[in-house]
Amino acid sequence: MTHTALLGSGVIGVLIFASTIGWLLKLKFAAHAPHAVIDNLNARIKAWWLMVIVIGGALWAGKTGVIVLFVFASFIALREYMSIAPTRRGDHWALLLSFFLVVPFQYFLIWMEWYGFYSIFIPAYAFLVIPMMSAARGEVRNFMLRAATLQWGLMICVYCISHVPALLTLDIAGYKGRNAFLIVFLILVVQSSDVLQYVWGKLFGRIKIAPEVSPSKTLAGFLGGVASATLFGAALWWITPFTPLQAGLISLGITLLGFLGGLVMSAIKRDRGVKDWGTMIEGHGGVLDRLDSVCFSAPIFFHVVRYWWSA
Repeated sequence: MTHTALLGSGVIGVLIFASTIGWLLKLKFAAHAPHAVIDNLNARIKAWWLMVIVIGGALWAGKTGVIVLFVFASFIALREYMSIAPTRRGDHWALLLSFFLVVPFQYFLIWMEWYGFYSIFIPAYAFLVIPMMSAARGEVRNFMLRAATLQWGLMICVYCISHVPALLTLDIAGYKGRNAFLIVFLILVVQSSDVLQYVWGKLFGRIKIAPEVSPSKTLAGFLGGVASATLFGAALWWITPFTPLQAGLISLGITLLGFLGGLVMSAIKRDRGVKDWGTMIEGHGGVLDRLDSVCFSAPIFFHVVRYWWSA
């Protein structure tokens, strides 16, 4: 059996198992009435089925398919982010430039595999030009807050997320044609950490880590989820260019980054008085709710792999 078939079978098997558990729980405890926890669990599982199909289809379509998927993801994530941002009429041109030039051009550079440009386009050029656009409109009220908010949004929702498809551009000795597995590895490890933190937290969580920021994050959930996802990542070494030890250490790093990234994004939501970034994904909230951990782990994962394994 090929690595693709084995991995696909494993993912489908996990989803079938989860769907069965959800169905049995509903049948036993809430067959004829709504149940908040069980219904939310089943909604999340259904959403995961859809996300696996979409991501799988993009990977099957190759580099262009993956880039198109993440262009869409960045566009929606930035829209969700800006929907709660303190903008004014003077920011309209800066927003148009961000959505319809910066987003597609960043991914076009990745499609061209122009590392020297896509690695600095947003942190240098967009960082300088975007506030110039707002300043030129003469709106000075809360200017620093508005400019920083949009710059931060571009970094998180576009620059950081774009490092996921950028993994396809790396030239790794003895790994040619298999870079899509790096994307799968990153997403599986980070997302499994989120799920396992939730499970461990529900089972054993007592001590809250930052109740004012994210009431659902507990010490038991954090330790159990990170440890479990690290072991899971180490077990996936066979789809990567890493040894089992290297895969485990990298998994530990990206799960820690994912946890801290989720905490940062929760702090932003609490500051703006919202629970979720959106409602696009049933049971999960918005696209940014699902990608918040990936935002913080993807750039570091990309540069670690590029520095140590890329030719």
